[in-house]
Amino acid sequence: MSAAQPSRALVLGLARSGRAAVSALRRGGVAVAAHDSDTGLDIGHVDADVQLGEWDDRLLGDVGLVVKSPGVPAEAAPVVAARNAGIPVISEIELGARLLPNPIVGITGTNGKTTTTALLGAILEAAGRPVEVAGNIGRPLTSLVGTSDPSAWVVCELSSFQLEDIDTLRPHVAVLVNLEPDHVDRHGTFDAYAAAKLRAFENQTADDTAVVPRGFPAVPGNGRRLEFSADDPLPAEPRIPGAHNRENAAAATAAARAIGVPDEAIAHALVAFPGVEHRIEPVAEVRGVRYVNDSKATNVAAARRALAAFAGSPKHVILGGRGKAEPYAPLAAVFEGSDRAYVIGEAAPELATALRAARVHVTEAGDLERAVRAAADAARPGDVVLLSPACASFDQFRDFEHRGEEFRRLVAKLAR
Repeated sequence: MSAAQPSRALVLGLARSGRAAVSALRRGGVAVAAHDSDTGLDIGHVDADVQLGEWDDRLLGDVGLVVKSPGVPAEAAPVVAARNAGIPVISEIELGARLLPNPIVGITGTNGKTTTTALLGAILEAAGRPVEVAGNIGRPLTSLVGTSDPSAWVVCELSSFQLEDIDTLRPHVAVLVNLEPDHVDRHGTFDAYAAAKLRAFENQTADDTAVVPRGFPAVPGNGRRLEFSADDPLPAEPRIPGAHNRENAAAATAAARAIGVPDEAIAHALVAFPGVEHRIEPVAEVRGVRYVNDSKATNVAAARRALAAFAGSPKHVILGGRGKAEPYAPLAAVFEGSDRAYVIGEAAPELATALRAARVHVTEAGDLERAVRAAADAARPGDVVLLSPACASFDQFRDFEHRGEEFRRLVAKLAR
């Protein structure tokens, strides 16, 4: 890790990234304590001194480093206690960057970063380069420690929650796909959210590349600036639909060229890449109606992009969940005359108010099952039933994947 490697570390949060961090630290001979507030967590395979439930400051003991999972906010009691005690607090992503020798491509932004990350991984594979895809895409960066080819490129999706607590992370290529309001409920302001995102660039030197949207203001660090836009000439047209996905393809192409990938390999991947789960994912066609899973659209900007991808088709849009302190009027404004909305979850009343103000037909369905049933009853051949919630999932589901899987199950039930 470094000359200052601690003899004992504390890991906060024991979901995927926390467990991977424990394993990576133990692989390096570091003793590990861990804390999670979930008293029902199965900790049978966690190689650490684990405390569940209420936090106890005594767990800090002789800890020399705290590794924070992305779901743990800065104001959580263990984080505050560690910082008050002068103990460094870093993210799981920062730990991975310290432990891995691999060159890293860091991809961040508000919407499209998962698609861009997966697409760039596919481009590198098409070029015959060893590559690992990790980070916020679902595979913790620290899970690669001791298990991956040290020469492999690591394409790493970076969330604002992960970037809050970096120190030395320095992507050889850092990509900002776009920057729009999101997670204001966690960061407090858009400016704080944007500052967290832009930390991906802060440690870059003149030997590195900063890939940003055309015309975007200056970013931190000293990386060589490379710009892209949705209307860039590409080696091939991407298979995945929508103007926003052409923007993602342009970002991935710019990053691949910065690494030295030839256009032939880029073209092959653009044509072959099918997209990612839960992002404008075709599920089925039932009695002439298309059903599309866009559960990963957890903010207004993402949902607007999904509606734009089906412009001209009558849409039955399922919206709602846990809101992120965003206004919904900009979303209501992109509904077309024949579109209908079905609102669910905690944000349903606020969504219904904004949509009705824009003269959108609204059904207050309450939950996903009733929304799918109501949309299916109203839809006609040629229509699209689109799950694009514009909200987080945590009021009724474990995560956006769980929500998308439930949508698929309900559509399969319709098909039967």
